[in-house]
Amino acid sequence: MSAAELALVGDIGATNARFALVEPDGTLTTTRILLCDDYPTIADAIAAYLAEANGAKPAQAVLAIAASPTGDEVTLTNHPWTFSIEELRKTLGMRRLSVVNDFHANAVAVPHLSESERIQVGPGAAVADTPIGIIGPGTGLGVSALIPTAAGLIPIPGEGGHVTMPPADPRESAVLDLMRGRFDHVSAERVLSGPGLVNLYNALCELSHVPAGPLTAAQITDTRIGAADACAREATTMFCAMLGTVAGNLALTLGARGGIYIAGGIVPKLGDAFAQSPFRTRFEAKGRFRDYLSQIPTFVVVRPFAALLGASKLLEKP
Repeated sequence: MSAAELALVGDIGATNARFALVEPDGTLTTTRILLCDDYPTIADAIAAYLAEANGAKPAQAVLAIAASPTGDEVTLTNHPWTFSIEELRKTLGMRRLSVVNDFHANAVAVPHLSESERIQVGPGAAVADTPIGIIGPGTGLGVSALIPTAAGLIPIPGEGGHVTMPPADPRESAVLDLMRGRFDHVSAERVLSGPGLVNLYNALCELSHVPAGPLTAAQITDTRIGAADACAREATTMFCAMLGTVAGNLALTLGARGGIYIAGGIVPKLGDAFAQSPFRTRFEAKGRFRDYLSQIPTFVVVRPFAALLGASKLLEKP
């Protein structure tokens, strides 16, 4: 980034579009959250944000989006916005516009987190110069990694949220059997996301022969509602256990002895309930590799807008 340039960063999911300005010294300012559904296009959302930011005119931008951009044409995975990167750059009058996967940006942020911006769940200690995994349930399920190289940590974006969800016990098998009758593919994202929590709750109500209430993901994980609704309570517990399964699979696949970081909008809001959930037990429950996984630390990212931090660091890349 030029020494005198103002820049824009964005973290754009299926529900919220988060924006901030990056001052020439790298400071993030004027952070705002807009609802994606309030704007016909991504250009409209950015224009509305810049108007709120006193008509700021950033010279360049990095947008982290919930999709895997492979060319100029980009479509969000769980939202109808579609755009051309080059046309958007011209519309915004910017010198440079980069678009990356949102968990690419989350991965880039991880080395810059302070101790207070992450909370360790369970035992383990990170081993230097080894891979790190990042996973995060929100409106969807993001997955990425950091791989050590001679040039430093390299972020590896992917679509690991769409791996097939495995059951770990008969109750989960029954839930996934029900869901297979409704979806052509029951991915991890079908259960480990906001809509996934609703899927779990509805399936558990059906298996328990009780009517499902019209609950949102936030209501399902609300401890006050869970105290009165056994299926909401079980859905939250199963969500945490299934996240442990998928996070443990990610750790084994990567050899992530540098740790697994849990980002996204859902888990940080669970607070102490997450630490007391079956997550860590299930994370380690890999038979002969239990001891291997018991040494890998798992962290919850509690820094707000971590992807915006990562996007700001990507401004420094040519």
